[in-house]
Amino acid sequence: MPLPPLHPETIEQVKQRVDIVDVISDHVVLRKRGKDFTGLCPFHEDKSPSFSVSPTKQFYYCFSCGAGGNAIKFLMEFRKESFADVVLELAKRYQVPVKTLEPAQRQELQRQMSLREQLYEVLAITARFFEHALHQPQGEAALKYLKEQRRLKEETVQQFQVGYAPGGWQTLYTYLVDHKGYPVELIEQAGLIVPRQAGQGSGYYDRFRDRLIIPIHDLQGRVIGFGGRALGDEQPKYLNSPETELFDKGKNLFALHFARAAIAKQDQAVVVEGYFDVIALHAAGITNAVASLGTALSLAQVRLLLRYTESKQIIFNFDADNAGMKAAQRAIGEVADLAYQGEVKLRILNLPQGKDPDEFLQHHKPEDYQNLLNQAPLWLDWQIQQTLVGVDLNQADQFQQATQDLVKLLGNLPNATLRTHYIHRCAELLSRGNPHLTVQLESDLRTQVRGQRWHGRSQKWQRPGDRTLLEESEAQLLRLYLHLPEYRSFIQEALEERDLDFSLAHHRLLWQQMMQIAESQSADPATVDQLAAPPNANDLLDRLQDTCTDHPDQLAYLYHLMQLDEKTQRDLLRAPLVIRAATACMERVLCEKRCRHFLNLWEKLDRTTSPDQSLFLQQQIYAEKQRIAELDQQQRHTTFTDLAQIPWVGEFYEALEASPSV
Repeated sequence: MPLPPLHPETIEQVKQRVDIVDVISDHVVLRKRGKDFTGLCPFHEDKSPSFSVSPTKQFYYCFSCGAGGNAIKFLMEFRKESFADVVLELAKRYQVPVKTLEPAQRQELQRQMSLREQLYEVLAITARFFEHALHQPQGEAALKYLKEQRRLKEETVQQFQVGYAPGGWQTLYTYLVDHKGYPVELIEQAGLIVPRQAGQGSGYYDRFRDRLIIPIHDLQGRVIGFGGRALGDEQPKYLNSPETELFDKGKNLFALHFARAAIAKQDQAVVVEGYFDVIALHAAGITNAVASLGTALSLAQVRLLLRYTESKQIIFNFDADNAGMKAAQRAIGEVADLAYQGEVKLRILNLPQGKDPDEFLQHHKPEDYQNLLNQAPLWLDWQIQQTLVGVDLNQADQFQQATQDLVKLLGNLPNATLRTHYIHRCAELLSRGNPHLTVQLESDLRTQVRGQRWHGRSQKWQRPGDRTLLEESEAQLLRLYLHLPEYRSFIQEALEERDLDFSLAHHRLLWQQMMQIAESQSADPATVDQLAAPPNANDLLDRLQDTCTDHPDQLAYLYHLMQLDEKTQRDLLRAPLVIRAATACMERVLCEKRCRHFLNLWEKLDRTTSPDQSLFLQQQIYAEKQRIAELDQQQRHTTFTDLAQIPWVGEFYEALEASPSV
């Protein structure tokens, strides 16, 4: 539903109440400089702070790119949102009553805002209920656990609002519904009660029972959910609130509202596994620590942290047990692309004797933990160490597997100097200090890494017939994407699944233009209703014809895709078959090019002096030929009638029979 026009009074009140420093600091690391604040401009590649924010003028300005305006304009530009969306969000944030020029729609907006405000209210009351219960006779065991086993002081317990959920099936339910009068539906929407399953009777029961309770806050310090730790042997050991209107596990971090100022000041964020690890670190004065919310750390959570550290430094300190190692590997997997590109400076800390931060601080000084943080290895060094843990390099199979794992790691490094550094380092580790073997291994690793980095896009290994096949395959996919909106997501998924790109320049241009149009539509809230409706091919064609006029030299190669003749109209009727055949043909060409590339390296190699390198290349050649065989097998399973419907596919496979094998 499009937003109704906002009343001028609402807009003016938002402008008066909004704090530009508060708004921009959610997205940019700001540092105090005199009466103003400075930081790196988010609107261009800023190497030195040229972005200035004035709290007195409520205005921002970049001295490099010239971007400037008030808080509303900043959010419009940064998030690519409409004026009405930004004003509405700021109205919610600063609790400005929303008035619109259409009464019926105003009531709906007020209802939506009212629900969130009611949820905030009931969660705040629940947090106070749990805090109170902790200091009652029924919470005595929980309080004793906090003070004796966790060694927490009362001020720390109060700071984090730690509480206790009493036993009993409906203790909280009775308090909120019978005593406070809140609707049952609202309590359920807050994630505090659970409906009984069929066969267990009617009604609800409390989600948290006989558990220590740790409230989870948003960046404004409002309670949005809870984490509950069992005091006995109950499973699960930790129980979190479910996803609600307010609580999204993948987009929030525990204690970030406490930690963000320290992260900005120290220019470093520490991510640990458990709530009590965070609490123990903050109690010890290490206040730049946060934790994920019972799930694997997500890319969205990492990006949230990167708002507050100028140098993009993040340290993962997960437990050293198997579960902790797996959590670390999953977290690294989420941010590996950012780390390879240098967009995050990631380090990994494993504490001695497999301890977690809470256990470590019970026997060591905070300075000891800080020293370990300062010495934490870079994530790639840690990954290399983990690759070699438990590996017997005297065993040929283990040596070969370790080498392949290291090559895979190093092959993703985009910087040649850095690759050289790590290739030398890995050669030293594999040779176990033998200088002569180090030199040989370094040469072998360099060749293997070069092969790992080659993804088959080079034109060098393309045969004359490949271009014709690629051109026809790519044209078929682009034509379907243009004229059949219902298959667009299917085409994107097929390309992503096979890791395919468009190889011809004019096809790449068209695809990039279409992706930009799709991205701009999804980022513009004004098009939400249009996107929800059945897509219209003409809309995309009209916009493309406008954008492609900026590239007249390429337009001649693309115009035929925007028009349909009798033959191409028939192809639209066989869309699923055409998509499968086209992507398979594109992948086969890439496989053949890669195979010829690896074969060329193998033929030039002195296989007597480099047996490991020779084996690696043979394995790569074998893998490519296996994939080619699989693609051919899939094609043979397509019926003759189906092939006849797509002449260019049949012609291609007939030509294969007459061509020499790779």
